[in-house]
Amino acid sequence: MPKLKTKRAAAKRFKTTGTGKLKRNKAYKSHILTKKTAKRKRNLRKATITDSTNAKVMKRVLPYL
Repeated sequence: MPKLKTKRAAAKRFKTTGTGKLKRNKAYKSHILTKKTAKRKRNLRKATITDSTNAKVMKRVLPYL
């Protein structure tokens, strides 16, 4: 079997937790922030776990992460 290439764009956006789950940052925090409430912007700062429905695809994209 040849080595598998990691998709570098995905590798820059995801980190693994100690239990092997994928951690990601939330979207919609880059611009048009004036109309978003302080609470909404504060919650967008926090990282979250990638949804389990995407886990199979992400394992293919990130074979060694």
